[in-house]
Amino acid sequence: RVVPGCRSYSLQDYMVLDAATRRALELTETIRDGSVRGSLLWVLDRTVTPMGKRLLRQWIHRPLVDAERIRRRLDGVDFFVQNPMLRAQVRERLKPLADLERLTNRVVAGTAQPRDLVSLRATLRQLPALLALFGGEQSAVGSERTAVSSQQSADSRQRTADSGPPTADRRPPTALAPLLRHLDPVPEALDLLERAIAEEPPATTQHTGVIRRGFSPELDRIYEESEHARQWIASLEERERRRTGIKNLKVGYNKVFGYYIEVTKANLHLVPKDYIRKQTLVNAERFITPEMKEYEALVLHAEERIKDLEARLYKEVLDRLAGYRERLLGTARALAVLDVLAGLAETAVENDYVRPEIVEDDRVLEIREGRHPVVEKTQETPFVPNDTVFEEGERIRIITGPNMGGKSTYLRQTALIVLMAQMGSFVPAREARIGLVDRIFTRIGAQDEIHMGQSTFMVEMVETAHILHHATPRSLVILDEIGRGTSTYDGMAIAWAVVEYLHNHPNLRCRTLFATHYHELTRLADLLPGVRNYHVSVTEHEGQVVFLYKVLPGGADRSYGIHVAQLAGMPPAVIARAQEILEQLEKEGARPDRGGKPTTPVQLALFPETHPLLEELKNLDPDNMTPLEALNLLYRWKGKYSR
Repeated sequence: RVVPGCRSYSLQDYMVLDAATRRALELTETIRDGSVRGSLLWVLDRTVTPMGKRLLRQWIHRPLVDAERIRRRLDGVDFFVQNPMLRAQVRERLKPLADLERLTNRVVAGTAQPRDLVSLRATLRQLPALLALFGGEQSAVGSERTAVSSQQSADSRQRTADSGPPTADRRPPTALAPLLRHLDPVPEALDLLERAIAEEPPATTQHTGVIRRGFSPELDRIYEESEHARQWIASLEERERRRTGIKNLKVGYNKVFGYYIEVTKANLHLVPKDYIRKQTLVNAERFITPEMKEYEALVLHAEERIKDLEARLYKEVLDRLAGYRERLLGTARALAVLDVLAGLAETAVENDYVRPEIVEDDRVLEIREGRHPVVEKTQETPFVPNDTVFEEGERIRIITGPNMGGKSTYLRQTALIVLMAQMGSFVPAREARIGLVDRIFTRIGAQDEIHMGQSTFMVEMVETAHILHHATPRSLVILDEIGRGTSTYDGMAIAWAVVEYLHNHPNLRCRTLFATHYHELTRLADLLPGVRNYHVSVTEHEGQVVFLYKVLPGGADRSYGIHVAQLAGMPPAVIARAQEILEQLEKEGARPDRGGKPTTPVQLALFPETHPLLEELKNLDPDNMTPLEALNLLYRWKGKYSR
């Protein structure tokens, strides 16, 4: 069943981002504490309306895969980048607007309160001035929608005049023309709100005064009768004093008897015959008159009648406004898009972003001097940009280098730049040419899923398997340290096999960035034509490692893990001992093979594979030993090796 005001969409229209990718790329919240600060949303969000904020979040989570739609969004951002004064004016006009989408939904649901309608009216009042910035409402929505009563048109012109200098000579921009056609000020709804709702109504319909005077003749008549009755009662005391000659006559009210006339006992002889005794007190008598009771009924029942009638009229107003829901929601969506486009332009100008070129070729990925949009905003030192340019035939890039060298940042920035481009945003780079990506997969970091009985390594393998089963030739795959959660040889074997599978499978061969500490994987570049080696560069100065954060062709020769441990504050004794063990293992790992050439370095065992006791046992001749010699040898071994 189709729900009014709702739109359907197909998943094929958007890039697919699984939960692991959204989390790893920190699109709308950080991994560490779940806050918005530090996420991509935090960098991009310069919206000024609630509708725009929601839409921007949707764009981030659902990038487009249609090149033409992406280019239309980029055209809109580009227009605002090229027109800074207009961008500032539009953002200023958008800032006071209420959440038109939610207000409309409340109207349709029948839950809108009077203050909601005041906000709706104030927002609709602002739209002509906003449209005037682009050449006026006539050019945006057509004369058939803006043709209303002459009085309303005059009011609209007056509000537009009050809002600033005329801009009727400005023509609507081509880039925004389709959007502006949906920016309907809905003058009929505004006219209804102006006539029906008081300027400052009470917060809820539980109180009277919601409906403006002049909207309902019946309601106006009740108000007039009530006001006349109150005036009559207010003047009753003075009028009766003159008529009866009783100077201390009083008119009062209580909840039991209503309005009454009180006369002291000394003046009872002056009471007129039409007075009806109602109550006797110690020093006075209280009376009523038939005419007074009639006016009392008008006063006491008027509020209840007004409340009932206003409730009925209010519901009728909501029903009539609900009839404009499609136009109101269309306007809300147009305002949200306008807000997001202007906000993305503001971000682009502030952060020196460029417009990416979108192409259909899935082999293309060219980012020159790309930057991580979040890291460059949070770190104090200048960000070091890097290129990600896939050459002809390249499909997989293996990236080696030390921890803290910037491998993970490089992987994430590439994925984020692609995502930003396809959501319609400018990107942090000097130049970008992006071949359409249908899915972004990431395998970066892992945590135990204890509630599911899965270890860190199991989570890693599940995520990797998901990528291998669902990636396509148009996908972008980001892999960081596959296989590190298990033994060295197992992990290296799995990582090797994953690279081969991505490269060789006819339904994959997708653009892949693979960061690893297994330097053995660099040999794949010699075996597979689509694999290239890159490394993050470092240098040493006076015994200290210096990270250069540049990604360069070729494989890394060292991991610098001990240097990173030293930077982290490991005790000097631990660092010194680790260096000794590393030197020992490196010597054992470079023994010549049978041909006399050094073998390719392999992952080394921490402990020797042989033991001195075993060597002695191999050289022992038990046939030529006496029992006493054997016993003495056992005692000697016990003392030597049991300490």
